[in-house]
Amino acid sequence: MAGKQVLEAVRALPPERDPVWHGVDEDDRPAMQEELRAGIAACRAKRGRPAGSGTKTQVAIRLDSELVDALRNSGPGWQTRVHEALKADLAAGRLQQRRAGRGLRSRDTPRRPPAMPVRSALR
Repeated sequence: MAGKQVLEAVRALPPERDPVWHGVDEDDRPAMQEELRAGIAACRAKRGRPAGSGTKTQVAIRLDSELVDALRNSGPGWQTRVHEALKADLAAGRLQQRRAGRGLRSRDTPRRPPAMPVRSALR
């Protein structure tokens, strides 16, 4: 049966066929319309990836395998702990920005073209 056919068949049932709750067991009570709507809304709200804070930037960094293994083995939340440790080091002055050309490069800084090999054609 298609979805529309199921819906039409349910709507065509006479009211005498509606479930009746006798008040004995709460698990047997049929759900009210408001409860059904709330359940559907809650189910839809949980779908998909959670919204990010919008304040963080994703980067790729290469670390030693031993370091990554040790961090992962430290338990859930290891990435957050690394983030907090780096923030604390920056605040304490243990991390300092280097001047352009000495390590840190802005995305807006144009890269120099690779050096061309010099061939002596006048030999």
